[in-house]
Amino acid sequence: MAAALDEVDLKLIAELKKDGRASMRALAERAHISRAGCYTRVERLHREGVITGYAAVTDPRRMGQGLAAYVYLKVTQNSWRTVSAELKHIPEIEHGGLVSGDNDLILFVRTRDADSLRDLVFERLQSMPDVLSTHTVLVFDEL
Repeated sequence: MAAALDEVDLKLIAELKKDGRASMRALAERAHISRAGCYTRVERLHREGVITGYAAVTDPRRMGQGLAAYVYLKVTQNSWRTVSAELKHIPEIEHGGLVSGDNDLILFVRTRDADSLRDLVFERLQSMPDVLSTHTVLVFDEL
């Protein structure tokens, strides 16, 4: 169920997305509310599950992950839960989703190079028993 969010909540969320390490004082100033009000609102957003955590944003190239691709998977009927559970253990998968259309799952992956991508797709993904086929699309540049 969606939480009731007002403009101030949305402003706080936007500011935390930009800088998850911002102080409550800075957040309060940016949202034009008191520090006490800021603490209360951010705590409520955590408690209601709107804010689920914080993460470091990294540069994939500097991390040695210079190649990005979307990998589409077709899986046997009713196996998406099993396949999804296995995919959670593959560190190159940055994001995945169950989708409609000709494919069942879409994965956004990052690898070191083309050889690593080939290994991921041919050796690890296509060797899964419930994976029927894959289709890989390289990402030339990110927006």
